[in-house]
Amino acid sequence: MYKILKRQDLTPNIHLYKFEAPEVALKARPGQFVVIRIDEKGERIPLTVADWDEKEGSVTVVCMEVGTTTRRLATLGTGNAIADFVGPLGKPTEIEKFGTVCCVAGGFAVAVVMPIARALQQAGNKVISILGARNQELLFWEDELRAVSDELIVTTDDGSYGRKGLVTEPLKELLEGKDKINRVIAIGPSIMMKFCALTTKPFEVDTIVSLNPIMVDGTGMCGCCRVSVGGVTRFACVDGPDFDAHQVDWDLLLARQKTYLDEEKRSLEQWQCRCEEADKSKTGGKK
Repeated sequence: MYKILKRQDLTPNIHLYKFEAPEVALKARPGQFVVIRIDEKGERIPLTVADWDEKEGSVTVVCMEVGTTTRRLATLGTGNAIADFVGPLGKPTEIEKFGTVCCVAGGFAVAVVMPIARALQQAGNKVISILGARNQELLFWEDELRAVSDELIVTTDDGSYGRKGLVTEPLKELLEGKDKINRVIAIGPSIMMKFCALTTKPFEVDTIVSLNPIMVDGTGMCGCCRVSVGGVTRFACVDGPDFDAHQVDWDLLLARQKTYLDEEKRSLEQWQCRCEEADKSKTGGKK
């Protein structure tokens, strides 16, 4: 069992969990992920490593409540434990001195970008970060990302905080500016990463994205996370999750992510019904 050392609510539906996982902490690197399972009957889901502490033997992940498993995880707190915490999986993000690197974080992907930006800055790069969300309520870790960036630009779709607009707008301005951008790392929803790739392609700037296809075992055995990159089938769990954004077949990725939407919806509805029935039994049917 893997104990939750700390739980923190970053927004109403985005939560941080620090797990006791010393063996994973010893080998974790920026860009890698873990696969967790709450109990022996639970679903396996991948979560990118947001931070780790080798001395403490802890690994931190951040997740948003979306489906059944993430909502089940949200019912747990400090002191609870889960059955499986496997990792680190995937290839680490390439870290070297590129020059000026623009890190683009969409939504709760700031938890993924933060350790990458930190490692890039430590390697001697100038790091310009763009943090975007739909609205101010979904923003978190602004100060943490600012601390590992030479410059930080914050955007919200509705203009409730920072600059109004999408992350692609300041990204394009940076690419058009006098200072050369040597590399772009964009992580967030697939549609956001697709448009970041379209934005950087005319400038011929190396652009790296972290893909998030449907995944089961995380070891390359099931083939569920296959993606097409440069016309070749790759497995995000072992060949990635980082890939050349200009080589990704985005339309195929977006289509595959919708494969189990109906099943996911039914699973969540069934779990919510079970929770309601359990609550009624505890209260004798009284609200």
